Amino acid sequence: MLQALLAGVASIRAQQTRMNVISNNLANVNTTAFKSSRVTFQEIVAQTIRGASRPQPGSIGGTNPVQYGLGVAVAGTDTNLDQGSLQSTNRQTDLAIQGTGFFLVSNGERIAYTRDGAFDLDAEGSLVMRSTGEKLLGWPADQDGNVDTGIPIDAASSIRIPIGQLNAVQATTQAGFSGNLDSNAGPTAVWQTRFRVYDTLGSPHDIDIEFNNHTLNPPSPPAPAGAVASWDWVATENGNPVGSSSTTGEPLYFDADGNLINAGAAQDLDIPGSGGSPNFAVRLNFDDITQLATASQVQLASQNGFPPGSLANFSIGVDGTITGLFTNGLTRALARIAMAIFSNPAGLERVGNNLWRATDNSGVATIGSPRSGGRGGITAGFLEQSNVDIGNEFTELIVTQRGFQANTRIVTTVDEMLQDLMNMKR
Repeated sequence: MLQALLAGVASIRAQQTRMNVISNNLANVNTTAFKSSRVTFQEIVAQTIRGASRPQPGSIGGTNPVQYGLGVAVAGTDTNLDQGSLQSTNRQTDLAIQGTGFFLVSNGERIAYTRDGAFDLDAEGSLVMRSTGEKLLGWPADQDGNVDTGIPIDAASSIRIPIGQLNAVQATTQAGFSGNLDSNAGPTAVWQTRFRVYDTLGSPHDIDIEFNNHTLNPPSPPAPAGAVASWDWVATENGNPVGSSSTTGEPLYFDADGNLINAGAAQDLDIPGSGGSPNFAVRLNFDDITQLATASQVQLASQNGFPPGSLANFSIGVDGTITGLFTNGLTRALARIAMAIFSNPAGLERVGNNLWRATDNSGVATIGSPRSGGRGGITAGFLEQSNVDIGNEFTELIVTQRGFQANTRIVTTVDEMLQDLMNMKR
C-alpha cells in the first residue's frame, strides 16, 4: 500500500508541474512572440514480480511477466514554435519574422536570440530592444551602400541608424539624354542645352553641351554602315572644354529611319573637381536621341549624382536591408539585419526577457540574411503575437485538475486502508 501512496504522491507532483506550465502559458497570452510549452509524462520504472516464461513443447504454454508500476514522472517540457499571428503597430522599428529564424541581440558581452521585434532607436541611433536595451545585430553597409554578409557577427556588430547625423553625397558617373535632332536642319544648325552634375564633394558643375549638324562627306571618322546623317557634340564648363565627339567620344550617327546607329558608344566627359576634389568622369548616354523631321529638342533625362544631404528617414525591407532616405533624395542601404536558424530550435533555453540562448542540443546558430537559406522574411510595422491557444490551454487545465483530484483520492483511500490495518489490533 505504501507503493500506491507514493505513486499517488508522484502523480500529484507531476500534475502540479503541468499546472505550472499551463499557468505560465496563460499568463503570457499577450506576450510578444511568446512560444507556449507543454508537459509530457512518463511512467517510473516498473517493478517485476515474475518474469515471462516461454511455452514448453507438448506441455504448458508461456506466461507473461507480472509487473506493476511505481508512479509517474515528468518526461520533459516541449516548446511549440508555431508561427504566431502578426499585429500591425504602424511603427517602422517594430519587426516581425514570418517563417523560421531569430533576431540576434547583444548586451555587449554575449549574443542572445529572440523573436520579439519590438525595437526602437536609442540616443546613439542604435536599434535596441525597448524592454532591455539590448542591441540588434547585423552588417553595416559601406559608403556606397554595399553590404558584406560574409563578415562574422559578434557581440559588437550592432546596427546604427544616425538620423540627422549621417551625411551622404554621390558623384555623378552617368548622364542620360533624350529628345530629337531635326533631320531638316541646315549644315550649320546648332542645338544647345545645359545640365548639372556633381563631383565627389557634392559641388555642382553646370555643363553646356552643343550639338552641331555634321555632313558625312568626307567622313571623319569613317561613318558606320547605314549612316545617312551625323551630329558632332562638344561640352564645356564656363567655356572650358570637358569633352567632345572628336576627343572623348564620337559623333552621333543616324540611319534613314532616324535611329541612332552607334548606340552604346563611349561618350565621356572629364570634368575638373572643385574645392580639392579630383577630376571625375561622366559617361554620356545618347541612346534615346532620334533624328526626325521635327524641331530639335534634346534635354537631360537623368543623372545619378546628388548634392550633400543628411539622413532623414529609413525603411526596412523583407530581406532585412535598412535603406536610408536622405534630404537630397538619395536612397542608400545603411545595414542589413542578421538572422539565425538552428538545427533544433526546440533545444534553445529561455533566459527571460523574451530571450533564448543556444545549448548543446540546439546546435550552433547558422547566421545569414533574412529570406536566405531557409530563413524567414521580416515584416516591418508588425509584431508577432503569442502562439498560446487559450481554448487548448483551458482544456488542458480541466484535464490536469481531474488528474490531480483523482490522485488525491488515491492518497486518501490508501490512508483509510492503512487506518483500517492499524485498527486490526483493537
